[in-house]
Amino acid sequence: MSFSVNTNTGAQVALQYLNATQGQLDKTQGAINSGLKVASAKDDGAIYAIAQNQRATVAGYSSVINSINNGSSAIDVALSAGQSISDLLIQMKQKALAAADSSLDTASRQALNANFTALRDQIATIVKNAVFNGFNLVDGSTAQVTALASADGTRRITTAAQNLKLSGSIVTIKTTSTISTQAKASTLIATIQSSLTNVNSALAKLSSGAAKFSIQSTFTQKLSDTLTAGIGNLVDANMAQESAKLQSLQVKQQLGVQALSIANQAPQTILSLFR
Repeated sequence: MSFSVNTNTGAQVALQYLNATQGQLDKTQGAINSGLKVASAKDDGAIYAIAQNQRATVAGYSSVINSINNGSSAIDVALSAGQSISDLLIQMKQKALAAADSSLDTASRQALNANFTALRDQIATIVKNAVFNGFNLVDGSTAQVTALASADGTRRITTAAQNLKLSGSIVTIKTTSTISTQAKASTLIATIQSSLTNVNSALAKLSSGAAKFSIQSTFTQKLSDTLTAGIGNLVDANMAQESAKLQSLQVKQQLGVQALSIANQAPQTILSLFR
């Protein structure tokens, strides 16, 4: 063993170990502060890249869920409109049947006709106002509602619109239809029944579309949750392990400082040689 005042090998070695311990301690404290064992590419480039790609996919699924929810809401509004129209048609059939009675007096027939035309016009009002986010699936202005079904935007789900306007192929009652006479009322009974059957069939189609959107939304949410859990497995810190590691490193740090202090005292022994 050589004694030198210029070179203190023991202190250099102690400082190297202390610096290494300090680096590990900084990393552990960073993991505890952020909750992440891989918070940046510096920590683990490969894992960070994988996690970022999965985060991008999860963000894409968030947009997919929003798109599906918008589509579902548009379908729900159309279903509500269709159900109201179906109820109105039932009432209109009742009025037409009553007006088909040849024994009615003029005042009664006029009262029934006034009720009938009010119900008829209400169908037009419902169709016009069945709008969500600019989409109206019951007035013939659009053929279908479309929503995203994949995070890359390449797949979509659709539901066909149903035109429930008066004088259409589903509601065949004319915008000018009345039951002002017994003959008109008798003729309209079959037309109203046909329209009611058509509307109920359209409601079934819209309902199937709503179910399709709901299933896709549930699946997408589960998939997003699974990917989020996978990202956590890759980058989240185990706080119990980090806590134990922190205590261990703090002890090593204290011992390293003590070892460096001892090594720094070594040159003092050289003075004893010159006493």
